[in-house]
Amino acid sequence: MAMIERNGIRLAYDDRGAGEPMMVFVHGWTCDRSFFAPQAEHFARRHRVVSVDLRGHGESDKPNEPYTIGAYADDIAYLIDQLGLGKVVAVGHSSGGLTVLQLAASHPHCVAAIVMVEPGPFVASPDFRAGVEAISDAIEAGNQEPRRGFISNKLFLPTSDPMMVERVLRVMMQAPSHVAASALRGILAFDGPAVAARCRVPALHLAGASPSNPPHLMSQWLPKVIHGQTVGGGHFNQLEAPDQVNLMIENFMRHYVFAQATAL
Repeated sequence: MAMIERNGIRLAYDDRGAGEPMMVFVHGWTCDRSFFAPQAEHFARRHRVVSVDLRGHGESDKPNEPYTIGAYADDIAYLIDQLGLGKVVAVGHSSGGLTVLQLAASHPHCVAAIVMVEPGPFVASPDFRAGVEAISDAIEAGNQEPRRGFISNKLFLPTSDPMMVERVLRVMMQAPSHVAASALRGILAFDGPAVAARCRVPALHLAGASPSNPPHLMSQWLPKVIHGQTVGGGHFNQLEAPDQVNLMIENFMRHYVFAQATAL
């Protein structure tokens, strides 16, 4: 594990492997860099791979401040520049999928392509918005049970491995309350279609069993997006179906990233 500092905030990350294009992995809400461990290990055999703990998460600093998708993207762009990674393939899960989309839109010099693994909703429905606001309010009031129930009951399949569910729950519940509540509100504030309209790089959408963004809507927002869907994986399909996710990322890079670079 290494550390880099931006504006007084220390960000933890792992840096391994060698080879281009270089890859950056970005976890989701109240998770940490270990949530992409199967992908980091796989791709580090042929690529330089950086896995980051977003501010407020894992071993990074946790200031008492708003946690927005834009701030995460700015941190990732800074990390890419400081490490000299060039144009990376940025892979994000859940709200991390929103972050890599924002990264491509706001910092195009950093991004060759993005992969959104079961990204959070581009547009929050009224029911989803009300539910998330209620969870945020409960967290701030000191009641963590709605947060726990959301993770356990909404993000996994009935057939998911109970030990995996427990491990994920343990890590996510460790995130401080001020981070968990603010980061949820940051997801609600994200304008997915507007950001998607500014994305000009190849994009892969890897949905789980019940996609947060139905493919037909994703294709409206990102007309050139490539779709994939895992079998036997819920919201955390990169952990539940890692071989499927790895293969689809490999094929996407071969056909849409390497091919584009060769054409240029």
